[in-house]
Amino acid sequence: MVPDIDLAWRRGIRPEPPIPVSDWADRHRILPPTSAEPGRWRTDRTPYLRAVMDALSTASPYERVVLMKGAQTGGSEAGLNWLGYIIQNAPGIAMLVMPSLDMVRRNTTVRIDPQIEATPALRELVAAPRSRDAGNSLFRKSFPGGQLVMTGANSAVGLRSTPVRYLFLDEVDGYPGDADGEGDPVDLAIQRTATFRGRRKIYMVSTPTLKGHSRIEAAFEHSDRRFYHVPCLHCGDMAPITWARIRWPEGRRDQAHLVCEACGGIHHEHEKPRLLAAGEWRATAEGDGRTAGFHLSALYSPWETWAEIAAEHGRVRKDPARLQVWVNTKLGESWEDQAGDTVPADPLMARREDWGEALHASVAVLTAGVDVQGDRIEVQILGWGRDEEAWVIDYRILWGDPSGPRLWSDLDMVLQATFPHPAGLDLPVRAAAIDTGGHHTKMAYEFCRTRLARRIWAIKGRGGPGIPVWPRRPTRTNKGKIPLFIVGVDAVKDAVYARLRLTEPGPGAIHFPRRLDADYFRQLTAERVVTRFERGHPIRSWQPKRDGERNEALDTFVYAHAALHGLISMGLRLNEEVEGVAVSKREGLTHATKGGIIRSTWLNSSGSTLS
Repeated sequence: MVPDIDLAWRRGIRPEPPIPVSDWADRHRILPPTSAEPGRWRTDRTPYLRAVMDALSTASPYERVVLMKGAQTGGSEAGLNWLGYIIQNAPGIAMLVMPSLDMVRRNTTVRIDPQIEATPALRELVAAPRSRDAGNSLFRKSFPGGQLVMTGANSAVGLRSTPVRYLFLDEVDGYPGDADGEGDPVDLAIQRTATFRGRRKIYMVSTPTLKGHSRIEAAFEHSDRRFYHVPCLHCGDMAPITWARIRWPEGRRDQAHLVCEACGGIHHEHEKPRLLAAGEWRATAEGDGRTAGFHLSALYSPWETWAEIAAEHGRVRKDPARLQVWVNTKLGESWEDQAGDTVPADPLMARREDWGEALHASVAVLTAGVDVQGDRIEVQILGWGRDEEAWVIDYRILWGDPSGPRLWSDLDMVLQATFPHPAGLDLPVRAAAIDTGGHHTKMAYEFCRTRLARRIWAIKGRGGPGIPVWPRRPTRTNKGKIPLFIVGVDAVKDAVYARLRLTEPGPGAIHFPRRLDADYFRQLTAERVVTRFERGHPIRSWQPKRDGERNEALDTFVYAHAALHGLISMGLRLNEEVEGVAVSKREGLTHATKGGIIRSTWLNSSGSTLS
């Protein structure tokens, strides 16, 4: 035999060494220099992951391992350890599925390739990523006896690939509801493992999202539902670390600590490693005997303190949109959908306010949303204050023919206008998002092409789960060949409708001027959430309350909100902008601004520095 073929054949018939994944990781895994804690992997740093990893070992009786988690708990790192274990210890065909192909590319570059390069046991088995070998690319890593195939949940072609023994489903709650019209991507991926039933291993890991729509929560509910219990250092009582047990003195969240519900004993942050080391997983349900389910909140994380989590809760607790993120990422729990019911228009209209001719004093940043119709262009300008408190500054309908230049010239004048601020400033529109997915797409492209330096962005709204408010980077696969930003409109509508229910000023609250009429509020509240079932899976979408009802006020609000997040993605710190305006008012600065009074520097979509 050829030596390489002989080696592969011998590895194929060799029994798999009966070591657990955690032992392999402690012996071989080296974290690359780009990691938060580079160097040799130590399971003792996150002892709660030992049982999760060992359930993925070939000697384990479990076929499926489910981890519903908060952020910064190491769930994905446990999966990477498992992949390394497969490559060296139990070779076979493995598949890693991430929410999108773009995330696969980034994950390969940032995590997979550095792991292989930093770990000698893997480096000698997998060809270098710079190799011309097609078997070692962004989407495929070959090794003796097997391959690691990586694909996005948005690619039905990738999910239909060769049968696999090992399946790693990462961040499943970010998967689209349907893969290219061929069905649920989780179901499609699991079908690839059918040939290996009895020998397969499936690892599902994710932060949960909405209750009733969360894939990871549904999978966890069908498992044996394990929670990590830690001992009280005073009385020995074993219990999970829960948010209800985190307390602090009045007004001192920086002194957050863990309290024993049995004896009242207090445990401080520096005692967390000792608690984790003495902890153990305890099942709370019988399950099916083949699925091990684990729940982990960020309260267990060695990289986040109880004080930091409590402080963040204090900042977001009054804003449903940001509180949902906190509940999902910190507690590792699903969020009860607050956007499902309709929001009535009349109470919103009754909340209209008068704040004079100038901007409200709390406004620091202006953004605009633009919707193009067949005979008009509609524009909404929003003012933003601390913690995304919002004021509707202007709403205009520009009548005319969008196929000609005159109407676009009128729009340009609107977007170049400045607005007087009580601090003595004239605030400009810092960014605008123009929908190009409807009427007169070509004209919209041309308008945006020459105004990128002013942050006039071409966008296209896309509904569905897992689509972020603002993308990491634009696409250029459009007829105009310009940067086109895909906006997750469902995510924005969820936030807007939750915030419309806030009746007190503060984080996330929305304020309306007296001049808005009843038609504006009917359009703003023209949609509702509808859940339908396809192949047994719930699909959640925003739909008009009544056929043919206009919703331009909602759409332009959504686009202006997205434009703010476009600025934030480029480095804008909204609360610092608010502080800067307050300082300028105290110091009596009165000059007009073109790019904002705060001289913060950040990058535009083409990489140029803007102020």
